[in-house]
Amino acid sequence: MNDETLPPCPECSGTYTYEMGALLVCPECGHEWTPSAASDAGESGVIRDAVGNVLSDGDDVTVVKTLKVKGHPTGIKAGTKVRNIRLVSGVAGHDIDCKIEGFGAMQLKSSVVKKA
Repeated sequence: MNDETLPPCPECSGTYTYEMGALLVCPECGHEWTPSAASDAGESGVIRDAVGNVLSDGDDVTVVKTLKVKGHPTGIKAGTKVRNIRLVSGVAGHDIDCKIEGFGAMQLKSSVVKKA
């Protein structure tokens, strides 16, 4: 790879990326990654769950962390199953649109669920 084809840093978007052996390094934030990881991160529209599984519309997921819900005394407990999710580009990282029994329609972050 030459300097013109090196991707920007996936952490800070710095443009001064350089190669160090098999790794790419960002001198601005110190982040190191492999070129294959950079191409994986470049997949547009890919949403992954908390353990790295690729999610798609219609999947069933399980909540892995107890979540507080405004206006509800108990919130959503870890282990709650959510069926038939829909992936969206939501607000503040909320990229899953779903209906949860007992709560109704809401959006979740993919980082708090895992594929069932």
